[in-house]
Amino acid sequence: MQAISIAAAGMMAAADRLTASAHRMAAADAQAERAEGLSDVDYVTERTGQISAVNDFKANAAVIKTADEMAGALLNLKV
Repeated sequence: MQAISIAAAGMMAAADRLTASAHRMAAADAQAERAEGLSDVDYVTERTGQISAVNDFKANAAVIKTADEMAGALLNLKV
């Protein structure tokens, strides 16, 4: 089904965004520790992006669940 493949791609994109944000935050922390200064990463923006990515992932998972249920209901129809 097309809905499942689109939702799966959305889940992958959300996971990639979350991973990239986590890497930026970790790198900024390491840089700040070495230089004993402030990092140039906005932690509020990064955390907001992480929350958005998690919500996007959950929404796409719900789409997959619904598409699976619809396909199951369609297969269970008696003609």
